[in-house]
Amino acid sequence: MNKQNKGYHLEKVQKELQFSGSFYARKGNEILQGSNGFRNYAEKINNQLNTRFSIASGSKLFTSIAICKLVETGEISFTSRLKDCLDIDFPHVNDQVTIHHLLTHTSGVPDYFDEDTMDDYEALWHSRPMYRIRSPKDFLPLFQHEPMQATVNSSFQYNNSGYILLGLIVEQIATCSFSTYIEEQIFHKAGMKKSGYFELNRLPENTALGYIEEPVGTWKTNIYSLPAKGGPDGGAYVTAEDMVLCWQALTDYQLLSKEMTQLFLKPREVVSAEQNIYYGYCGYMELDDQNEIVKYIQMGYDPGVNFRAVHYPTTKASVVVCSNTSEGAYELLKEIENMLT
Repeated sequence: MNKQNKGYHLEKVQKELQFSGSFYARKGNEILQGSNGFRNYAEKINNQLNTRFSIASGSKLFTSIAICKLVETGEISFTSRLKDCLDIDFPHVNDQVTIHHLLTHTSGVPDYFDEDTMDDYEALWHSRPMYRIRSPKDFLPLFQHEPMQATVNSSFQYNNSGYILLGLIVEQIATCSFSTYIEEQIFHKAGMKKSGYFELNRLPENTALGYIEEPVGTWKTNIYSLPAKGGPDGGAYVTAEDMVLCWQALTDYQLLSKEMTQLFLKPREVVSAEQNIYYGYCGYMELDDQNEIVKYIQMGYDPGVNFRAVHYPTTKASVVVCSNTSEGAYELLKEIENMLT
């Protein structure tokens, strides 16, 4: 299938999926890109290639890179204990929790949104004003005085609070806000000119509102369903192309040294032995039968947000799909993957 036919096919797939968002894929000199749906439903303003989308937990990649940068400067190590890194009291958190445990979701710290027992992120804000959640410390009342969720160094258990703690460590060491550090030390260096951490009531131009489908078939925005500003565990805004630039900068050693990048990309914790899915400092990855990494996987899901991305280390192919609704990104990603690989 030539590039023109691929473009026609992907347009058709987007319509069939009723996809709302944009995508960008690159393998060598071949680029596939497109967009569909509206960034503003009420005004019927189209999504475009350079529209910015929230990527929910896809943002954890940036937090991990930030921590690795601080390890490189010698200000912390992967074995540094949480209690030695933060001037904040966590009365029930085990003293042996380390940076490594937080990065790999093996810390057992209390998770403010336990995805094994909760499935509605929006419900968190029914009794708590989401408009007050604008920095990492604003999340603390949600989990600071809760008991440990699991034992330290237990098996992989996805944990959002762990990344809030990592963000607080970044702020304490860098003596600036978490979002400022990420924007200056990662986004700017990677050429991610359109990306940032934006407040929902101060969104810049060409930024998609997120939409949630209601039971009666109508749509509402997600402005009351998410924290007012994203943080270390999720909520950055990017363009699809910017995320490809991030992976390019990372693998070209522009963000971390070669040695640190290799540590960053290494598999560490088994997520699913059956599917050969592992987790490392960089997030999820799929291995083949010889334990070689097939691809790195990013995903993010919030009410009105659906993000999927993959990077293939052997071919350096990357595919990124951003959506401002809750469905469709994964299906479109698989279609593009099949075309490129």
